[in-house]
Amino acid sequence: MSKIKEKDIREIRRAVEKEFPEDPALQQVHIARKIVAKEAQLEGLSFLEYVKLLGKKVKNVTQRHGV
Repeated sequence: MSKIKEKDIREIRRAVEKEFPEDPALQQVHIARKIVAKEAQLEGLSFLEYVKLLGKKVKNVTQRHGV
């Protein structure tokens, strides 16, 4: 999994805060979505492919640990 750079996160945060200045909850949702989209892009995957991959990894970990 690629790591998104702190600089990219700051840029995303600034853009989203301008887009939704009066709604911190909506800002957090959009920031998270844009970070995941950027990570997907860095991996060469679509957003949906990347989310499915993350889901499979979580499922594998929970099965190994009996959760």
